[in-house]
Amino acid sequence: MVMDAHDHHHDHSSEALEVEESGGKLLASILITSATLIAEVVGGILTGSLALLSDAAHVFLDIFALGLGYIAVLMSKRAATGKHSFGFYRMKVLAAFINGATLLIVSFEIIREAIGRFAHPQPIIAGPMLIVAIIGLVANLIVAFVLKGHSHDDLNARAAFLHVLGDALSSVGVIAAGVIILFTGWYWLDPLAGILIALVILRGAFSVLKEATHILNEGSPENADSAEVAREIAEIEGVKGVHDAHVWALEPGYRVLSAHVVLDDQPLSATAEIMDHIKDMLHDHFEIKHTTIQFECGDCGQCGSAIRA
Repeated sequence: MVMDAHDHHHDHSSEALEVEESGGKLLASILITSATLIAEVVGGILTGSLALLSDAAHVFLDIFALGLGYIAVLMSKRAATGKHSFGFYRMKVLAAFINGATLLIVSFEIIREAIGRFAHPQPIIAGPMLIVAIIGLVANLIVAFVLKGHSHDDLNARAAFLHVLGDALSSVGVIAAGVIILFTGWYWLDPLAGILIALVILRGAFSVLKEATHILNEGSPENADSAEVAREIAEIEGVKGVHDAHVWALEPGYRVLSAHVVLDDQPLSATAEIMDHIKDMLHDHFEIKHTTIQFECGDCGQCGSAIRA
């Protein structure tokens, strides 16, 4: 007996609503960040502040990150096709990977510039710089607040959030250094603040890149190791063994499983209850939303590492 069962154990309307909300927040963030970019470019030109113009370059990368994230959200809404049977969920993970890579570039560039400024300190026009930096900080905090709600389970939103958070930290560093420099003339504080900001951004960038790479390589999601999932299935009454079990994720919130499940010899109608038990266990214990399970009454000939009951 061989039986294939496919299950979509998730609410499409709920997912569509979450995607729509995520896209709306990213679009609002793009508009706010664009206004910040204009303010910093104008302020940098009028005051001759290199710090503001450098920060404006970071804001431009924020807009790039947010725009890439927004395009990925639009792509993920497209329906599945014969050529892309799972749809375009992975576009958000790919966008997160690209944004994580740009975070690394920004961080290394900040460190490089900071080292140069340690060697050759540059005077800073603290007063006007502080005013524009405060405006930039307020805008970045608003954008970070808008994105924060989606930054836990949505890797794409998290990468965009880290871009904006990094720029907010940059603004904080500019403000703090500017205030101290205004009263002390300690210009070396500016590059020091830059290095500290870069280290914070690097930590977030490595986290995003690590998770995105793991997902793109179809690794098992956290707390859902394939071997552990197979053992849990094998413990269900009526199951003799499990082999060729694979668990992966299209994105952090969408887990997928395929497995061959060997059953005791029994009528086909009796397997429905076992299937229900397996699906409920997978959903409740491992948050697996899409399953493809093949029932067998013996070795199908393509058994890899099998888990026996």
